Amino acid sequence: MKHPLLVPLFVATALAAQAQKITVTGRVLSTAGEAQPGATVLERGTTNGTATGANGEFSLSVAPTATLTISAIGFATQTIAVQGRPRIDVRLVASATDLSDVVVTGSRATEGRSNILTTAPVDVISAREIKAFAQTDVAQVLTYVAPSFQSSRQSISDGTDFVDPASLRGLGPDQVLVLVNGKRRHNSALVNINGTVGRGSVGTDLNVIPTASIKRIEVLRDGAAALYGSDAIAGVINIQLKDDSVGVQTSGYYGQTIENDGKTEQADVNIGLGLGGRGFLDISGQFLNRGYTNRAFADTAPLIYLGANGGQYPSSATTEQARIDLKNQDNALVAANGFDRVDIRVGQSSSRNYGGYLNGGYRLNGGYELYVGGGASYRTGRGPGFNRLPNQPTQSDLNIYPNGFLPFINTTIYDQSAITGIRKSFGGFDVDLSNTFGRNELDYQVDGSINASLPQAPSLVNVNPTSFYAGKLAFLQNTTNLGFVRKFRDLGPLATLNVAFGGEFRVDNFQIGRGEYASYINGGRLYNNAPTASGSQVFPGYQPQDEVNKSRTNLAGYVDLESDVTDRLLVHVAGRAERYSDFGGNVSGQAGARFSIVEGLALRGSIGNGFRAPSLQQRYFTNTSTQFVSGVANQVLTVNNDNPIVRNSFTSAQPGFGVEALKQEKSTNYSAGITASIGRQFTFTADAYQIDIRDRIVLSSQFTRTNPLVNTILGSLAVSRVQFFANAVNTRTQGIDVVANERLPLSDKARITLTAAANFNKTEVTNFNSTSSTINNDQTAGTTNLQNTLFDRQQRTRLENGNPRSKINLSALLNYGIFGLEARSVRFGEVQTADADPTRSFLDQTYSAKWITDFTLSAQFTKQVGLTVGVNNIFNVYPDKIYVNPRNNATNTSVDPNLSYNSTLDNSNRGRFLYNPNQFGFNGAFYFTRLSILL
Repeated sequence: MKHPLLVPLFVATALAAQAQKITVTGRVLSTAGEAQPGATVLERGTTNGTATGANGEFSLSVAPTATLTISAIGFATQTIAVQGRPRIDVRLVASATDLSDVVVTGSRATEGRSNILTTAPVDVISAREIKAFAQTDVAQVLTYVAPSFQSSRQSISDGTDFVDPASLRGLGPDQVLVLVNGKRRHNSALVNINGTVGRGSVGTDLNVIPTASIKRIEVLRDGAAALYGSDAIAGVINIQLKDDSVGVQTSGYYGQTIENDGKTEQADVNIGLGLGGRGFLDISGQFLNRGYTNRAFADTAPLIYLGANGGQYPSSATTEQARIDLKNQDNALVAANGFDRVDIRVGQSSSRNYGGYLNGGYRLNGGYELYVGGGASYRTGRGPGFNRLPNQPTQSDLNIYPNGFLPFINTTIYDQSAITGIRKSFGGFDVDLSNTFGRNELDYQVDGSINASLPQAPSLVNVNPTSFYAGKLAFLQNTTNLGFVRKFRDLGPLATLNVAFGGEFRVDNFQIGRGEYASYINGGRLYNNAPTASGSQVFPGYQPQDEVNKSRTNLAGYVDLESDVTDRLLVHVAGRAERYSDFGGNVSGQAGARFSIVEGLALRGSIGNGFRAPSLQQRYFTNTSTQFVSGVANQVLTVNNDNPIVRNSFTSAQPGFGVEALKQEKSTNYSAGITASIGRQFTFTADAYQIDIRDRIVLSSQFTRTNPLVNTILGSLAVSRVQFFANAVNTRTQGIDVVANERLPLSDKARITLTAAANFNKTEVTNFNSTSSTINNDQTAGTTNLQNTLFDRQQRTRLENGNPRSKINLSALLNYGIFGLEARSVRFGEVQTADADPTRSFLDQTYSAKWITDFTLSAQFTKQVGLTVGVNNIFNVYPDKIYVNPRNNATNTSVDPNLSYNSTLDNSNRGRFLYNPNQFGFNGAFYFTRLSILL
């Protein structure tokens, strides 16, 4: 989206007349008296600022009555009144930790507070921490820094290979709200429909934001729907863009795994410009090229060429000798054709990302301040599906692929966002009017594939397509906000009272665009009188009946009150009312308090209710996809909640599941904690919480035609399974977060910073509440019972134990002169999986906790040049392997039905997919180097 008004707006405002100023010069020194380059000097209450040069000197034009704020990483922020003085020299004092920075998330107060002085816990991740280790994107940085946050890259899961699902406090990707500069950020267009963590949810793609553009990230670990609206059940992630950089900062990065794959190259730049002492413009750009990894194992299919579908022995091979002979013949064909039994790719997808971001502000005459922010990114990705063997003719064209084929999904993700606004004080109130636009689009292209239902013949080899445009998903959001805030002092018995109120109007739009004709049609080909697979293998294109263009609006109003009732008691109360055009309204409230017992020791807590509106993707997403269940390909239909298949009551005339329309999830949040600060160096916080969610939206398991009712409902549709969204369960999440920091000066040149942080959480499904009498009254025995299928034990285990129930982060940073040595070890707690069928509970598996240890060594050779080398996962730790049944063995030629080959007795997909990605992935050790230059 183009914004042609922005450029002339800045040009026009830059010509505005200057108010009366004085020039203040000075020098900023460290605790030891050394020059402190790169320190930020700001005129408080404005965007007017600069950074110190190589010798710590600065010069800034300010009002004679201004107050300066001086800050630098590792030091306590100082405020100094100018009082007409032309020169001010400053000596900074070492800060306890970056985590005691002033934060703004979780309150609408005019002034931020230290995170240990807030009513709710807030983590702060600084720009230094973001680039300290090997991680190059925001989701992975947060996974290793913030114990309550978890994100792992998935493999062979369609679009989810390219948009990492992320969670906070063990809840879903759509139950955490993401802000940029305090403004709501739009969601991804993708809805996760495969068997991954976050299945059925729509999250926010954090990785489109270049790390070079980020000043800090604030993670509010508390329900905040009363402050910010829908999605903030688990908490809020607020990404603050750089607004204080001066000059040009650039870095180059290269890394690869110990297996010589996953090669990653990154180059970024950040340019900070002053606008005549009246504003700033901060521009960042990033190029990130990430190679794929492969940790697949050999295919255990007994027969690659001569077997029945899926590599099984044909029914004619009734003796072990016959199987041995057939196996030898097949082995000869494998050798002659050079077939590699490592025939799939299991690991991270390859990706290439170009992104740019800007953040700017400018003060006009008359007290007005304009601001803008936002950016754009273009990301391509390539990820594999499961291969088709040459003995699977119903899914292949052996004229084109005589040795089978491995199809690939290629994605292009376009993301644009823009924040524009204006601030001014009226009648003592700070007024902020803003508009935030965001759009995310994901286009699918399939190659190395085939539509097996099209006519086949040697003469058609150059006619039948092997590459297909499969369609697109797009999500657009536009949010307009008007806010008022004022801080009253000495108001009756109250020491302070901060009053904030305002309104919001939001428009959401979701679209599905069809693929090309050949990507979805059934061309009518039969094989041995049996139908063949429709559409492009691995990802059939979106069909004309899948196309969607749906919008909704939301109108909201809020009030927020915060008061230092006394010097020891802080109270915060907030309320919000919303009205959605598609499902109705909601009212949320929250109350929090912090009480200082003695200096340095305080109690804090909050209680509130929240909600999450069903996303448009959950309401209207529809498609047919090829999914492998126990190694067998199935055509799975995902229907939206408004489809007659889902909504109609079951009757003989018009069958349906009879599920009610989606409604909002509702939550109740409780938290209580303690904060402590001992001396100037040690801080400690511990916060316990409970989050109850009612009517949680889930994507059902796959209803199969084995159930007679399902067979009747699906009728003549060319699918074998169906799934849909429904408000189906209630959950309770309980946990505790603990953070401790210590900074120890060792000498004038050396200091060590120690951090210990942990999250322990448990989510339980407390109730199953289907709204369908058809589902509730089904008497079918076994796993195809409709009530069981709506939410089976596999889904339950994924929701309760799919993410680590605990995470512990221990880190130490030693600075000595120009050198820095940093070590970090993260313990990822155990995760669990379960089979949907209770009679196959022997396949349930617990993957033990693992420690992942990182090291980096850095050197700041000059003020302008720094180098970092390091390793992620230095001990090359992998998750536990998925259980493989002894019968799932390529050399098993037994004809005994109790001993013969059977790949469905485990979840390894013929022995090839042996790692669960949900703890920390399975790439192994990764080595990197980063060069940073300040111009």
